Amino acid sequence: MSRRHAAVKREVLPDAKYGDKVVTKFMNNLMVDGKKSVAERIVYSAFDRVETRLKKSPIEVFHECLDNIKPSVEVRSRRVGGATYQVPVEVRPERREALAIRWLIAASQKRNEHTMEERLAGELVDAVNNRGSAVKKREDTHKMADANKAFSHYRW
Repeated sequence: MSRRHAAVKREVLPDAKYGDKVVTKFMNNLMVDGKKSVAERIVYSAFDRVETRLKKSPIEVFHECLDNIKPSVEVRSRRVGGATYQVPVEVRPERREALAIRWLIAASQKRNEHTMEERLAGELVDAVNNRGSAVKKREDTHKMADANKAFSHYRW
């Protein structure tokens, strides 16, 4: 990590079909070995499945789903006098989005459907209805922060 200055945040281009930058970030996170066309196909076909299942705009569903997954607080390890404390801290907006995307992809990959399109569509539908692994991850993070709020005075 450079000591001189922070790295410049690169701006992503909006995706081709919906013109949404968050969808592009999601695709880039889903992409394996630089195969963007494969990631695009997975995301777009999952969105089509969600649209047929819920009869709603897939972009609205996607953003609602991410809002249900985004954590507001998390715990960070802080070493004070030889002891390590889990200190609850608020999450920056960029990190909230990044964590939600990461958790959604991880939860989708752990599901038991046959193709990644089915898994992603299923996880999106579950997250919109406030259930599923990704939402559970957010709940667990919040519970951990709540359990450790006694150490919040160690915040830096």
